Amino acid sequence: MHQSFLMPNQNYIMEKILIIEDNDTIRENTSEILEMTNYKVFSAENGKSGVEIALREKPDLIICDIMMPLLDGYGVLHMLRKNSATMNTPFIFLTAKTEREDYRKGMELGADDYITKPFSGTELLKAIESRLKKVKLLKDEYDSDLNGLNTLMKANNGKDLMNELVTGRNINRYKKKQLIFSEGNRPNSLFYIQKGKVKTFKANENGKELVVGLYKENDFFGYVDLLENTNYNEAAAAMEETELAIIPREDFEELINSNPEVSKKFIQMLAKNIAENENKLLGLAYNSLRKKVADALITLVEKYKDGNDEKCLINITRDNLASIAGTAIESLIRTLGDFKREKLIDVNEGVITILNKKKLENLVN
Repeated sequence: MHQSFLMPNQNYIMEKILIIEDNDTIRENTSEILEMTNYKVFSAENGKSGVEIALREKPDLIICDIMMPLLDGYGVLHMLRKNSATMNTPFIFLTAKTEREDYRKGMELGADDYITKPFSGTELLKAIESRLKKVKLLKDEYDSDLNGLNTLMKANNGKDLMNELVTGRNINRYKKKQLIFSEGNRPNSLFYIQKGKVKTFKANENGKELVVGLYKENDFFGYVDLLENTNYNEAAAAMEETELAIIPREDFEELINSNPEVSKKFIQMLAKNIAENENKLLGLAYNSLRKKVADALITLVEKYKDGNDEKCLINITRDNLASIAGTAIESLIRTLGDFKREKLIDVNEGVITILNKKKLENLVN
């Protein structure tokens, strides 16, 4: 029984922990405890070599003393937080210094926990397990809808806080093409789609639209400008009959301010939106007409395809599809005709069926 506990399964991936500690006895004893608990352990006797090992091995967690030669613990943390490969690695200070100002300085630099010497093995292992559990939670891919955020919330505290945020709200109903908010307006609400589809878009002085965001049932939208505390950078409109739950800005901010994990997840969603928009702009600038239309079709399939439906059907107006692809309607219709002749798609009463998704995805520019 003891042997099976110490010997991991062949499919088990050992989590890596780096110990940076100049005291040989503490470093060796801590390493032994962690190795017996099936962690893969790396160790460094000073801050400088600790940073080098962290950047090379990319551990899952770092335990670091503060008072060390060459580079102290504060310097180690500062350097690792500035590197994209280690900026989110859980970091635990291990030190004999118990003064409040030292604790605050470590936390302000971005430390996740603080253990004072002497410490027990149980105390150390509990701190490590807690931090690894939290970082695994934040690495999980949760959708930007109610179900995804509820999973996040329940994993943190067992409460359906996101359901509570939505339940009992005023419901606004919008007709197809009706404007929800305009570019330049001041945001005062978070929106949750109970029914329908929504697009966010930018328009030039001639009224030509470019769709920058697509949202479906159970999605939140409008959080980007709330988080950035700016006016709306685009407009939003219903793509079909739509029902929205309206969540006041104050309630959204209260949730964000009281739950760091939720705040971090919304920020990650914000970063994802920025990355997607950057890729879209590159595509609009450099892709051919055929590639733009193909990418628009694939985007719609990935966004709105019913998980229980194996058919790739797209029911969307041609003006919306053109604004997503960033092209003129006439050019779009001509390209759809080419795709139909090439048996990449079929079109029946305005509904587009994707016949060869793989070829559309890999269409040569």
